[in-house]
Amino acid sequence: MQSSPAPIIYCVPIFRDNYVFLWHDPLNQTAAVIDPGDSQPVLEKLQHLNAELTHIFITHHHWDHIDGIPTLQARYPQVEIFGSAVDRGRIPGQTVFLEGGEILEFGGHSIDVLAVPGHTAGHLAYYLLPQANQPGELFCGDTLFGCGCGRLKEGSPAQLWDSLQRIRQLPDHTRVWCAHEYTLKNIEFALTVDPDNLILQDRYRSTFLVRQHQEATIPTGLGLEKQTNPFLRCEQLELQQAVQATSTLQTFTRLRGMRDQY
Repeated sequence: MQSSPAPIIYCVPIFRDNYVFLWHDPLNQTAAVIDPGDSQPVLEKLQHLNAELTHIFITHHHWDHIDGIPTLQARYPQVEIFGSAVDRGRIPGQTVFLEGGEILEFGGHSIDVLAVPGHTAGHLAYYLLPQANQPGELFCGDTLFGCGCGRLKEGSPAQLWDSLQRIRQLPDHTRVWCAHEYTLKNIEFALTVDPDNLILQDRYRSTFLVRQHQEATIPTGLGLEKQTNPFLRCEQLELQQAVQATSTLQTFTRLRGMRDQY
């Protein structure tokens, strides 16, 4: 039996630096969207693709990830809206309440739901599982960014660190779709604590050129994040020394505080 083609992934910019992600199943002409903070660009893309919106996946309840839901639900009243059970009452029109650990399906492909609290208490990530020669695709909202991580809005440093460790266990070839264009600023900060990292230096040069052309730095690769993102490397002695910490969690906590002030 021939497997279904992988969904085509589109990155839809909204606001100053947000990204909405749209999955298109060309076989069935259906679509799913991740974190529609604004409806109009999504509706335009759906119209261009002539696709029916069947799924909305929400990583967390912040306004810039959910404000497009009511308009989309009015246009597509049968759409299923997935989000955390922790966010019950904070996601408009939510129909499915997730805990983490569920396996969902879209277009014949499986999606692993990961509970990744820290940025918010009920933050989720959606991992489109790899198939054949296709890498896995991780949609992680505001938990992991290009060379950075989310601010601690509701959770503790220990929670966010544990969530990042769950993400770090995924294969290196996983593509990471972050919800904000923060990569260049994050790299600039990373160089202040890890200035001798040659891979990080190369990443700065290439990312600078990408942003000069107003292009997205997303998706990033998880393998590259493991080499350059200080928030995934807090057990490394040189980073601990750079922030004058004596443990992994203390290193993470100090890095997050320093980035908040950067």
